[in-house]
Amino acid sequence: MKLSLPIETERLTLRQYTDSESDFDALFAMHSDPAVTRYLLFDPRTPDEVRESLTKRTEPLELQSDGDAVNVVVELRETGEHLGDLTLFLVSTEHQLGEIGFVFNPRFHGKGYASEAAATLLRVAFEELGFHRVIGRCDARNTASSALMLRLGMRQEAHFVRNEFIKGEWSDELVFALLAEEWSAR
Repeated sequence: MKLSLPIETERLTLRQYTDSESDFDALFAMHSDPAVTRYLLFDPRTPDEVRESLTKRTEPLELQSDGDAVNVVVELRETGEHLGDLTLFLVSTEHQLGEIGFVFNPRFHGKGYASEAAATLLRVAFEELGFHRVIGRCDARNTASSALMLRLGMRQEAHFVRNEFIKGEWSDELVFALLAEEWSAR
C-alpha cells in the first residue's frame, strides 16, 4: 500500500516530510515541548533525537508489513505553516487493520485543522488503501484527542485502567475504532 501525496483539502496540504531545515524546526518545536509530549510515549526530544525521527519520516510512504508507519506533514495551504503531523500505522495485513495518530502544535489547536486532516487520512485509509478497520488510542487524560476521535465518527471501544507504565506512572488508555462500512455510511 502506497500513500500518494500531496493531498489538498479546503485549507490544508498533507505532504511527505523532507530533510529541510523548516521541517526540522517545526518537528523540533513540537517534539521538544513538554505540553505536546505530555501524553505521548516519549519525553521532550533533543535536537539529535528529532533529527533521527525526521530521517525516518522521510522514508518512502509505503505500508507493506505489520508495524510499518507513514508520517505526513499537515500544512496550512494559505501560508505553508507546519501545523502538525499525522501517522498511519499498518497494524495487521491479515485483518486489514490500521491505526491513526496525530500530533499538532498547540498554537493551532481549536481551529478544526486536526479534524480536517485526520478525516482526510481516514478517507485515504478506507477508500484508497482498503483498510477494514482503523483504531486510535490515547491516554484517558487527553480529552482533546478523545474528543477529536469522537468528532471523526470513531466510537470508544475500550477503557483500559492503569494498563501502561509511562513516564513513571500508570496511565489509563482509551481505544476508539471505525469500520470501513461505518465510514462509507457517514
